[in-house]
Amino acid sequence: MLRNSIALLRALRLTLHIGYGLVMAVIYPRLSAGMRRRILQNWSADLLHIFNVKLAAADFPGLRNGLIVSNHISWLDIFVLNSVVPMRFVAKSEVRRWPAIGWLCARANTLFIERGNARAAARINQRLGALMQQGECLAVFPEGTSTDGAQVAHFHASLLQPAIDAKVSLHPIAIRYQDDSGARSTAAAYIDDISFGTSMWTLLNTPKLHVRLMPTPSLHAADFERRELAQRAHEQIASALEQAQSHKLHIALTHPQHSETNLLPSTR
Repeated sequence: MLRNSIALLRALRLTLHIGYGLVMAVIYPRLSAGMRRRILQNWSADLLHIFNVKLAAADFPGLRNGLIVSNHISWLDIFVLNSVVPMRFVAKSEVRRWPAIGWLCARANTLFIERGNARAAARINQRLGALMQQGECLAVFPEGTSTDGAQVAHFHASLLQPAIDAKVSLHPIAIRYQDDSGARSTAAAYIDDISFGTSMWTLLNTPKLHVRLMPTPSLHAADFERRELAQRAHEQIASALEQAQSHKLHIALTHPQHSETNLLPSTR
């Protein structure tokens, strides 16, 4: 009963927060770039707070332009990243149809791509390259789908071509959701036949969730052919996740009274 009551209270807060976002989204495109970034970052951080998601992230010096790539676990990934560095995302066209959140993503200048449409992909790649040359910070999930976070799926190299054409840096970042003990958590995983509503209700019922953002060395995209670039980014992200898991096991074996998350800074 207590857990259900807490989940319902969170749901009420979430409804109010989304309502506030919908109001702000009406005027959002007319605001200055700096104001848009602050609103996006603060709204995303507040969303994590409503779900009681504790974020641990290293510093991201100079991460203000180029292309960010990461493994993809949940629709929440977008807001986790935006709470640290406000950016524009490339998302599958289905996201636009998500209730409320899809419209908010569209108003936040998310770029939608139709999977399987080569002509549309070519057009979006040209636009991405132009935006990055203008100094924009963009983000894409090169797996093309979400996973449970246990492994990093194959990266679609074509999604990285705009960074090569624009001669900008590629920034691979690993995302890991975990519980209080530091063990990998699937509470946020948006996979298989899980509906958006079910995914959100699971998060509302999760007492506490931790998420780690682990930046890996940036790559100058133009120095690589796109398949090699995708492979390097994949290897770096997979390695960061393996190290996090190994560190968790080491902590559990040597200091069972301590959790990994106690060793990490938190934004909340």
